Amino acid sequence: MSTNVARTSDGWWVEADGRLTRVETDAVTTAELLADRAAVDKAAASPDLDGPIVEDVELLSPVTTPARVVAQMVNYRSHATDSGFDPDTVPPAFFRKASGSVTGPRGEIVRPDHVGFLDYEVELGLVIGRRLDVGTRVEADEVAEYVAALVVTDDVSARDVQLTRTQFYESKSYPTFTPVGPYLTLVDAHELAGLDRLRLTLSVNGDVRQDSTVADMMVTPDRALTLLARFQALDPGDLLLTGTPGGTALKAPHPLVEKIGALLPPAVKWKAFFKRQASNPKYLQPGDVVATTISDLERGIDLGQQQHTVVAAP
Repeated sequence: MSTNVARTSDGWWVEADGRLTRVETDAVTTAELLADRAAVDKAAASPDLDGPIVEDVELLSPVTTPARVVAQMVNYRSHATDSGFDPDTVPPAFFRKASGSVTGPRGEIVRPDHVGFLDYEVELGLVIGRRLDVGTRVEADEVAEYVAALVVTDDVSARDVQLTRTQFYESKSYPTFTPVGPYLTLVDAHELAGLDRLRLTLSVNGDVRQDSTVADMMVTPDRALTLLARFQALDPGDLLLTGTPGGTALKAPHPLVEKIGALLPPAVKWKAFFKRQASNPKYLQPGDVVATTISDLERGIDLGQQQHTVVAAP
């Protein structure tokens, strides 16, 4: 059975029925908390019926930093189609995000002054529980040996930086560009085997933009971890974002438009592209409220809801 763990400025808590029970632990980091599972289980077994109400406390990201934050690129069939790729041929790819971009599950997403096309991407995050060494091969029935928990994440993206500079690291690493939480949802092998049933949703001002299940994913966690381990070690507490479904603001241009654009000088092509993008109302603007959830309510798994307001950089 999954267990939701929340983090505040004064410690760790198990959440149940909207109330929090303190975890008696000296753990400061996510890795240390995962190593003290006995303390978590003890708190879960004796819920504090008078504990703090979740909505009344300020929650922090349950993934502490510094940590490695790695993301999969174009990993849902619907997103591949939106992006102009053939889902059957797009190769697996990864990129890094600065851990300084990690923020909590509530608050603000800050749009830098020079960013005009701010996008959203709800993603299932996998929190590593055991070191993954370079060269490790992970089979489907071994994922639980390396993944200890799940989290809601949002891969916020500055599309004008990403596209014109082909710069994923910068475009996705500004402060507040990786909201995480509210919960660190501890799961077992049985629950990880049923990831396909998890539903990801993202809405902007109440308008649902993304709504899909993990079944749309192309590169599954076992294969993703194996591919990563060809060149990248991961430690307990590190975070892997597993891609986003279709429905983001950015869409590939019509094939005919793309062919014409390929004939233009880069500066002219991008100027024309962003002129068209300027009329797209789905890019995030200051004042927009972004809400994200991931859950499988039939199995009683609920990773919680994020809610953020977009603000302009001061």
